[in-house]
Amino acid sequence: MGMNIQQIMDQAKAMQIEMQKMQDKLGNVEVTGEAGGGLVKITTTCKGQARKIELDDSIVDASDKDTLEDLIVAAMNDAKKKADDTLADETKKMMTKMGLPSNVELPF
Repeated sequence: MGMNIQQIMDQAKAMQIEMQKMQDKLGNVEVTGEAGGGLVKITTTCKGQARKIELDDSIVDASDKDTLEDLIVAAMNDAKKKADDTLADETKKMMTKMGLPSNVELPF
């Protein structure tokens, strides 16, 4: 037997509340992106707020500024990927907890 409209609406509201809780929680979860074998590390929240940049002394060379800039960009991209992966994992857990298929692609 299928769900009626009210059940669907109730489930959608519950999902919206759970998504907001998850996003609030992820605002405090930190991930660290790395580049150059750990010479550059950037820590961000899963919402993309930068918290810290660590540069190994050996990579700070004024005559090779381009390499440092490239490594910072790579570390930022690595942190973004880790944040996206964490969001995807948490979304799957939430969907499973709510009894929904965890492989559904949501628009966010």
